[in-house]
Amino acid sequence: MDEIDPPYSKRKAFKMLALLEYLRGKPRSKDEIIEHFKAKDMTLSKSGLERCLRDLYDWDVDLTHLPDNFSTTRKYFIPQKPPRMQPLETLLTHTAVRLIYHHSPGYHNLYFTALEKLSYTLPPHAREIAERSTQDLKEKRGQEITLGDSVIDLGRNLEMVALSWFEQRVLSFEYLSPNGSGAWRKKELEVYFLEVARTNLGLYVIGYERSFHKQVVTFKLNRMKNVGNLERLEQPTIPDFDPKAFLSNAWGVIGSSGGGLMAVRLLFAKEAAHRILEQNYPSLELVQKHENGTLEVVVTVGTDGQNFPLELLSWVQSWGPRVEVLEPPPFRKRWLDEARAVVKKFKEETDLEGEKEDL
Repeated sequence: MDEIDPPYSKRKAFKMLALLEYLRGKPRSKDEIIEHFKAKDMTLSKSGLERCLRDLYDWDVDLTHLPDNFSTTRKYFIPQKPPRMQPLETLLTHTAVRLIYHHSPGYHNLYFTALEKLSYTLPPHAREIAERSTQDLKEKRGQEITLGDSVIDLGRNLEMVALSWFEQRVLSFEYLSPNGSGAWRKKELEVYFLEVARTNLGLYVIGYERSFHKQVVTFKLNRMKNVGNLERLEQPTIPDFDPKAFLSNAWGVIGSSGGGLMAVRLLFAKEAAHRILEQNYPSLELVQKHENGTLEVVVTVGTDGQNFPLELLSWVQSWGPRVEVLEPPPFRKRWLDEARAVVKKFKEETDLEGEKEDL
């Protein structure tokens, strides 16, 4: 490509780079291109697009168009040869696209671009499905996620975390803790790692919180607001962070956060035993499979400041009557108390409905 002439502005250069990226892999009409730029908050008129397309031809970019005549339906694209991958590698890429689709941490334009880049590596029939998934997410754009009286912009949160981690900058944000006072608290974090929870596909950022906690802490992205970047770090406070070691006693992503370890003994019913055995659950140890088909296991997990493994409790509760907590007594009591509270609540509602029917 020839050197760009001096009259090119930085804004025009950004538009050309964005156009090059958008035209790779799939034919786009002029209307589609203009709408794409509009969605990215980049103005591009029809005459401006014509100039950009002429420039691409002048730069000997492999710009192609279909059909060959000058009809209004003409579409432009830059042929892109995806990397050669084995069928299993291609399937894993498809799996990554689906995980991102279901995970969907926000509706940010850069997020859509990342999905589109992944889809380019797939065969045409699989690529079309991936592109429809991306379009489906785009149609959901604008749906607000609120926490208290605040609107949470997950896409921006994710972008700021990425900048902080990869550019080694301090992340600043306000955080609403689920177990706190109910007030938003200012935090400053050296980002060490970003984790996707296997239990809820939520995004969590892990790092050294320097303003209050002064230790490595985990924060959930959808509990953050007013997220930004501060100064660049010369060196991290904790130079050698090992995510495997940090998450070794976590059932989800929290692990020990103020308390020690707790070993919880569980007894699963016969109909649930095979589902436990087929999953690679962390920190779960098989104790005994009984002759009646029940399965006894021990799960060792970290606890919070009240010495309670809250993440594990919600997982145990998800099994309903197909599991029994055997020990330790505090965990068994909490599990039973909440189960009894559910029974009491719905018994009262059932009794009330019965009284209304009698009337």
